[in-house]
Amino acid sequence: MNDAALSNLAIELGAALKARGYTLALAESCTGGMAAQAVTSIAGSSAWFDRGFVTYSNQAKVEMLGVSSQTLEKYGAVSEQAAREMALGAINNSQAQIAGSITGIAGPDGGTLEKPVGAVCFAWAEKNTPISTITLHFSGSREEIRQQATIAMMMGLLDRLNRSAAKPLQN
Repeated sequence: MNDAALSNLAIELGAALKARGYTLALAESCTGGMAAQAVTSIAGSSAWFDRGFVTYSNQAKVEMLGVSSQTLEKYGAVSEQAAREMALGAINNSQAQIAGSITGIAGPDGGTLEKPVGAVCFAWAEKNTPISTITLHFSGSREEIRQQATIAMMMGLLDRLNRSAAKPLQN
């Protein structure tokens, strides 16, 4: 996906957030702020993007997002459990109504048999809605893996927003 396609995805995400009156928070590790950069490259994104947390180290995840050190010890930073706590921390430490988190191994080193290079864990959280998580496996260079993870985050947010929009309003 090229820069124009990524920009179009960010525009679509912004429109979906604005239509719901939502703001977004992001918690990123392996992407190093790439998702936040993609959304803030859109003029007017301050209307729907609240903040981003780049928590590359485990200590930053604990301090900024409230990720449990026990979670990091038991499951590791690259786990759906850590991604879940990152997304929850992003939503709890912001004004946003929806948050997404990314944590993974972009490579070229750092992979293991259980968690190979390209393994990326995601979570999406909305206030008063169950958190969803997924682990995806990407291939390519470090930059390509980071780009694919950014795209997957934005597509996951759009999917979640579109599903919540389809639910009937309850009184």
